[in-house]
Amino acid sequence: MRLGTLVGSLALVTACGGGEDDTAKTRQPSKSPAAPAGGIVAPARIEVIAGLAGCKAEIRTEADELREGLCHSQQADYRITTFPAEKYKEEWLDAASVYGGEYLVGPRWVISAEAEHLEEVRNRLGGTIRQLRGTS
Repeated sequence: MRLGTLVGSLALVTACGGGEDDTAKTRQPSKSPAAPAGGIVAPARIEVIAGLAGCKAEIRTEADELREGLCHSQQADYRITTFPAEKYKEEWLDAASVYGGEYLVGPRWVISAEAEHLEEVRNRLGGTIRQLRGTS
C-alpha cells in the first residue's frame, strides 16, 4: 500500500508539475533565499500551509507516509503534500523527478503549482524551489 500511495500521489502531480525539460534526472534548488522576509519557514501541516498560501485545503490523501490536499486561491491552485519524516519527502521527490517540473520544497512538505506562482508563495512560506528534470 505504501508504494502504491506514493506512486498514485505522483500521478496526480503531473497536472500541476509540468515537465518543460525532459532530459536528465536532476534537482536544482533556486538561488533565492530559503526563508521568506520574516525568516519563518512554514510547518508541515497542510491546513497551516494552505492558510499561509491564502486558501483552504481539501484533503485528498491520508496515508502513513504522506498527506495530500488541494488548495484553490484567487492567484493559483496548489497541491500540498506533507510527510511525517524527511526521508518520505526525499523518496517522493526522487519518484517525482520522472515527471519533471518545479516544486516548492520545505521541511517535510512539497507544493506543486504552475511555475509562475511558486516564487510568490515561497515568499510567504519559505522553502526552496527545486527544478526536477523528467526522463523520457
